[in-house]
Amino acid sequence: MTRFITRAAVAAFAALATLVPAAPATAADGSVTVYFGTYTKKDKSKGIYTAKLDLAKGTLGDLKVAAEIENPSYLTIASSNKFVYAIGEVSSFQGKKGGVISAFAMQPDGTLKLLNQQSTVGPGPCYVSVDNAGKTALIANYGGGSVAAFPIAADGKLGEASAFIQHAGKVALPKRQGGPHAHSINLDRANRFAFAADLGLDQILVYKLNAETGGLAPNDPPFVKTADGAGPRHFAFTPDGRYAYVINEIDMTVTAFSYDGEKGALTTIGSVSTLPEGEKIVPAFSTAHVDVHPSGKFVYGSNRGHDTIVCFAIDPATGKLTLVGHTPTGGKTPRNFGIDPTGQYLLAANQGTDNVVVFKIDQATGKLTETGSKIEVGAPVCVKFVK
Repeated sequence: MTRFITRAAVAAFAALATLVPAAPATAADGSVTVYFGTYTKKDKSKGIYTAKLDLAKGTLGDLKVAAEIENPSYLTIASSNKFVYAIGEVSSFQGKKGGVISAFAMQPDGTLKLLNQQSTVGPGPCYVSVDNAGKTALIANYGGGSVAAFPIAADGKLGEASAFIQHAGKVALPKRQGGPHAHSINLDRANRFAFAADLGLDQILVYKLNAETGGLAPNDPPFVKTADGAGPRHFAFTPDGRYAYVINEIDMTVTAFSYDGEKGALTTIGSVSTLPEGEKIVPAFSTAHVDVHPSGKFVYGSNRGHDTIVCFAIDPATGKLTLVGHTPTGGKTPRNFGIDPTGQYLLAANQGTDNVVVFKIDQATGKLTETGSKIEVGAPVCVKFVK
């Protein structure tokens, strides 16, 4: 059964726009800024990196360290395009067991200025998102099987956790899943409900969000179930909010849902394999990330071990998925990828080979083609564009 703790309401927020100038989504030279989260390691990665994607040529360049910080494995950018939030996969913070969440202000040159940090309360953080109003940061703690919320002040700084929810329940595969493992937390378009994919419980847990106070409370219904042993990992809505998709790490499928925004309820449509027809899952295989194309026409997912990006076409009338094809990522262990805001390019982050590879997206079919551009980044595990 889920337990939750909510603190008192935070103070009213001043207008964000008066404090920090917004970074331009597209520069005068036709490029867009992208940030990479990494696992830091000697001589390979120092923290968060930034680069420019040339939208005319499909090339990545101007790579540099944006912030030196330990294991910033997942990032999110606030809708104001002023602040970046990163979780740090560390064993303890300020003498207490658990990870860290850091707030940064974007600088004109793309580097990041550290504003402040807070404990993630639970161990093993793996995901962070920010609500549409820019007032609450939400995190998922994989190691501890919990989610938490943090109020964001007008200057971008994080307050202490305003909500903490510990997941609990039975697992289908005790040896593989072990217990609850919250792997992501995402918001709907209306900013009313948060959806936490728990790999251990085979559930998408649904929470009501109070963006003004940073409060989370279980919804009714409190979750939707995936198949036993599926291992739901990352979750994404279509741009119109009608459908949602979760990628399942263990059984290597994508499950489609229809969404009732009034009730915060997901209804299962069906699941499809992320592997080619007839190919069997082997121990080295697992899925990682899922995203929907800005057009709402395609869903993409990453296959680790198989080292491909799978593409599906979305039926706009039903939300069902039809396989388009598989594209090798030009490296190993594609833990994450990102689609640029214009929908022209997909950047695949290959954790195992320390590189990020650029692919051109066919707007009619969704198929991917390498542009020939790639950059070296140590253990890249997150790709986020300034929108």
